Amino acid sequence: SQQGCDPFAQTQRSKLQHRRARINQQINKEMRMRAGAENLFRATSNHKVKETVALELSYVNSNLQLLKEELEELNSSMDVYQNDSESISVPMIPLGLKETKELDLLVPLKDFISEHYGEEGVLFEKEIKEFMELRQAMRTPSRNEAGLELLMEYYNQLYFLDSRFFPPTKTLGVFFHWYDSLTGVPSHQRALAFEKGSVLFNLGALHTQIGARQDRASLPGLNQAIDAFQRAAGAFNYLKENFSNAPSLDMSAASLTMLVRLMVAQVQECVFEKMTLLRAQNDFLARLQLAQEAARVEDVYSLVHQTMSQPHVKDYVPFSWTTMVHVKSEHFKALSHYFAAIALCDCPAPSDAELLEQEKAFLQFHVTMPEGPSLRALLQDPEERRKLGKAHLKKAIMKHEEAMRIHGLCKILRKMDILQEVLSFAHKRSLSKYSEIDHEEDFFETGEAPDIHPKTHQKPEIKAPNFSQVKVTDLFHRLGPLSVFSAKNKWYPARRVHLMRGENGFGFTLRGDSPVLIAGVIPGGCAAEAGLKEGDYIISVNGKDCKWSKHAEVVQLLKSTGKEGVDIGVITLQGSECPKAADRKAAAMSSGSGMLKSNKENSRKSLMNSKSASTLLVWSKRSKRSKKSTYSGVPFTAVGDNEPTY
Repeated sequence: SQQGCDPFAQTQRSKLQHRRARINQQINKEMRMRAGAENLFRATSNHKVKETVALELSYVNSNLQLLKEELEELNSSMDVYQNDSESISVPMIPLGLKETKELDLLVPLKDFISEHYGEEGVLFEKEIKEFMELRQAMRTPSRNEAGLELLMEYYNQLYFLDSRFFPPTKTLGVFFHWYDSLTGVPSHQRALAFEKGSVLFNLGALHTQIGARQDRASLPGLNQAIDAFQRAAGAFNYLKENFSNAPSLDMSAASLTMLVRLMVAQVQECVFEKMTLLRAQNDFLARLQLAQEAARVEDVYSLVHQTMSQPHVKDYVPFSWTTMVHVKSEHFKALSHYFAAIALCDCPAPSDAELLEQEKAFLQFHVTMPEGPSLRALLQDPEERRKLGKAHLKKAIMKHEEAMRIHGLCKILRKMDILQEVLSFAHKRSLSKYSEIDHEEDFFETGEAPDIHPKTHQKPEIKAPNFSQVKVTDLFHRLGPLSVFSAKNKWYPARRVHLMRGENGFGFTLRGDSPVLIAGVIPGGCAAEAGLKEGDYIISVNGKDCKWSKHAEVVQLLKSTGKEGVDIGVITLQGSECPKAADRKAAAMSSGSGMLKSNKENSRKSLMNSKSASTLLVWSKRSKRSKKSTYSGVPFTAVGDNEPTY
């Protein structure tokens, strides 16, 4: 069976979680004290009491501020997730996993098996324990492909758990407890959708950690980081589109929108880094392209910064994240102007052969046209190129300084030497370029350089999770085919019927596989007299379990009975008693496609596809169950009326 990391090892993450939870308790206590003090302040008219309470309030408020800062620092301890490479890469933002409490399903599932399925719950202890072990392992996935597969496997297994044990009308009575990934605030719900959504969130979070750990100084590392952040975006996006009314803030639509945008921006930043690795940067067109790529990164980070500054998100997102995103948008704007200046000042004027191509690229380069001579004249005149280059550098330096100023405002980011180094290196590089092209005799006023038009050669993809890549077997396979033996179906207690073979056989027709259905009962025949009904399912023949048996196997068992007759175990689904023939025909016609799906569920290795996985994905009670075209809970295939009689 799959293993998680050692849950007993006090991992960095669980230590963080405990500290987070502790700080949150203190915050809650201070909030209660504040509420009490505010009420007293409003209620009293005694001047002395008012003064004392005001003092108390200011003390509580400064305490709250300190606690929030401490929580802040914990939430952005990115060092836990950084790579070990020597080279400088700008840090990325990874997410912590949501933590969950242990869950004991032994009694609730055993009870449900005996009440609903009429089987002895104790006989399924092995399966229940196996499921609980999988859940335990999934709490601490390793930060690699195996960890991702473990989460996928558990997510897929939840589909079966849902179908077997969660009827549409009632719950199992167990609570799923999960902690918010950013604040550590606990939430709990009875809905299995909360468990599914939280696992999906962790799938996204694990991708972010894998992305943040890559060595982005090499091409393979960059490609892996791009892939990881794209998959993270896909997981958060899938969660946003398929789940609603989450009980915890990290899974609210506003939060998930922000996370998807943040991941897309991190992909775009990696694409820029990839270009700087791949391209020969001394060529004019390549430098223009780099400037446009940097402008594109600035663009996406600006959008993330706007999203993080919105009312429902602002107080919740760590200040260090908001600051980092803001710093990056200014930093990449500076880089776009720097590369524009380098293209103009460090590349020779074009030959006649190159002129047309360069002019075409330059036409689409700026957001607004630079003032001065025509583009063609500008490109051919080194002095005009220097002038415009100088204007771009002036803007770059202003933006570098702004990035460093914002960076300095956040205590947590100030501790991150890597980011500090990257910013000051870029700033110095622009300054030295400026002093190199600045002539003492320059008497012209350096103009305002227009912004660079954002453009990328590799658009980020939002890659939805592919649940079918991890095949799982229904752990509770022994309960019987899901098309019949599921939580949503109800049936009368199993009956045992003893049949003697008459002159015309047993007097019924059979249809279908696993389980085989009694399609028709001949009036006056042995089957009719024994009390078998049309629509009954055969679950055993002479004590042999036939829930999963194929048509031919059941026929063979019946045919091999001698004079002593045969014991048949049958069940009748509630609500399926003797439908009218006309209804049956209509159902048979309409359910060609519906049957396929139920049969897929019957096959032992049920392939999980995202459609079947999304049958119940809402937190709220509005369950989006797929309406399968079935006749009174019994899937019918379009078969003619000429079944053989046994």
